[in-house]
Amino acid sequence: MAKKKKASSATSLNEIYNEVARRADKAKIQINVADTKRVLACFFDVMEDQKPAVAFDLIAKGLKRAGTRRR
Repeated sequence: MAKKKKASSATSLNEIYNEVARRADKAKIQINVADTKRVLACFFDVMEDQKPAVAFDLIAKGLKRAGTRRR
């Protein structure tokens, strides 16, 4: 059974952007906060076009998938 990591304490949208950029920034793939903001803004644009129930279902599926990935 995989051990769960401590939940992030990020509470603002900017803190989320910073945390995503930090996690995505690797030696072979360099991503900064500006890139992260652009990508996440596009994600939110796509989610806004969905019905709320569909958007929340997609987010729930993404969270479930995240729980099964090795980090």
